[in-house]
Amino acid sequence: MTEPGPQAGPESTAAESNPAEPEHAQAESTMPLAASEDYEGPRRRARRERAERRAARDRAIAIEQARREAKRRVDGSSAEAPKTLARGTIRGLKVLLWTALASVLAVALGLVLYFTPIMSARNVVVSGLAALPQEEVLAAAAVVPGTPLLQINTDAVAERVATIRRVATARVQREYPSTLRITVVERVPVVVKDYPDGPHLFDRDGVDFATEPPPPALPYLDADNPGPNDPATQAALEVMLALPPEVVGQVGRVAAPSVASITLTLTDGRVVVWGTTDRTKEKALKLAALLTQPGRTYDVSSPDLPTVK
Repeated sequence: MTEPGPQAGPESTAAESNPAEPEHAQAESTMPLAASEDYEGPRRRARRERAERRAARDRAIAIEQARREAKRRVDGSSAEAPKTLARGTIRGLKVLLWTALASVLAVALGLVLYFTPIMSARNVVVSGLAALPQEEVLAAAAVVPGTPLLQINTDAVAERVATIRRVATARVQREYPSTLRITVVERVPVVVKDYPDGPHLFDRDGVDFATEPPPPALPYLDADNPGPNDPATQAALEVMLALPPEVVGQVGRVAAPSVASITLTLTDGRVVVWGTTDRTKEKALKLAALLTQPGRTYDVSSPDLPTVK
């Protein structure tokens, strides 16, 4: 019998079965686990490359959008300025055109009213009259009927009416379409003075405005040169205007030989020593109280120490 030959061990068998296996394959099988984890397979690399391409595309899109937006802003601002300028110019031209048209119409209307009798003075109305006849005012106004209202100089008419002695002020107004109104304020007599040609009436300003019989209970004035520029006359009138109505009705005569020596004589003969025009209102109040007491002479020249005799 032949004896079996020696049995080959496992190592020899493996060696014999892979006689051509390279040595680096065995080395790779023995690489550490950490090195194998850093290895990038085809799928992972493909995903990474797709992500990088998407990011690059998105970045390029964002840059392009930013560039277009910047260009749009620049173009829009440059185009808006001419548009705004053009709009403002058109608006200004429209305003100028309408203003010119309105001016032309106003001038045309004024010419029509000025030169035609469309709005003429067909009625002249006088108001404020008391003692003055209306015919005298109309004659002084000298307004020709039918005159266009715009041709009437109202100031000149008022000045002509004011030349009447009894007129204190005159006002003339146009009342369209065809009326001219004259408003008169007459002078009111405050004192009267006798002259050879008759009694003369004086108003609060010392103006001699009428020669006629005085109204009842009008005080007489004793002054050397009565008139609006006479200080003594002005002082006497200041006293008369300061007196209460119930006292004025009792005064029959006011004497003013000078500014410092004014005297009142009442209708019943009592005398009031007034003195100067200092503290006139206070003296008027004291006199109203003193006249309730019996006496013949009432001295208020010193209002701090009024006396009755």
